[in-house]
Amino acid sequence: MLQIETERLLLRMPRLEDAPALLDFMGDPEVMRWIGSEPGGIDVAIEHIERWLRRWDADGIGTFAVVLRDGGDLLGRIGPLVWNARTWETSSFDAAGDDAQVELGWALAQAHWGHGYATEAARAVRAWLYDAQGIEHLISLIDPVNTRSARVAEKLGAKPAETVQTPGGAATVWVHPR
Repeated sequence: MLQIETERLLLRMPRLEDAPALLDFMGDPEVMRWIGSEPGGIDVAIEHIERWLRRWDADGIGTFAVVLRDGGDLLGRIGPLVWNARTWETSSFDAAGDDAQVELGWALAQAHWGHGYATEAARAVRAWLYDAQGIEHLISLIDPVNTRSARVAEKLGAKPAETVQTPGGAATVWVHPR
């Protein structure tokens, strides 16, 4: 099973049995607002995990579960998502064709904000996408008022390029360095 290790984190494929550990994350309106989803309970957690796994199957890349190496707590999720840059809707490589654009996104439960975990995990996944997966161009789509995520993008060396309209509203396109 694919895993990426950092100093403090283990990034691994999500599993359906992760659903109960994601309830703080999935049930929090403040977390879910930034990822364009309604908060919910175990059914919502299972639905998200199943979607993440389908994306792995479709594209060979997808969301990782972010696990604290010391203690094993599941902090949230991080990973790539394929968008159709013509419509700015989520897609797959096959469906989007030449308009496919890979986004690196992150979301952690509030209890884990402000500890540098998102930056640490994003840096590792970005390196994996560039080096092991051959991704040539990587962006992050961030709501213009989401200053916490914008700060993570800045720490990663990403630069804001433009604002686009997604089904969830306006998003700033942050372009990652190679």
